[in-house]
Amino acid sequence: MTHEARKNALLKRRETLTAHLSTVERTLDETPPKDWEDRASERQGDEVLEALGLAELEEVRRIDAALERIRAGTYGVCSACGESIPEARLKFLPDTPFCAHCAA
Repeated sequence: MTHEARKNALLKRRETLTAHLSTVERTLDETPPKDWEDRASERQGDEVLEALGLAELEEVRRIDAALERIRAGTYGVCSACGESIPEARLKFLPDTPFCAHCAA
């Protein structure tokens, strides 16, 4: 896959994540129900949403860093050792800054 195709895939994934993060944020900002049991149940759901949102936010940050590496011409090069990251690894983890050896 070319860097341009990878860039487009990363941008599409970023768009999907940011749209979902907006939904999560709106859901978390909703007024809690007055009923105590409903509020307790909703709080558990909010905790799950909050954790999911944090994981998605971290993925957005990794995508932004990968897009910056594409712009800088260093995408596909391990940030730690400078060796090329194999295409198979980039296909599986398109936002990775590390080869498998350095990531371990």
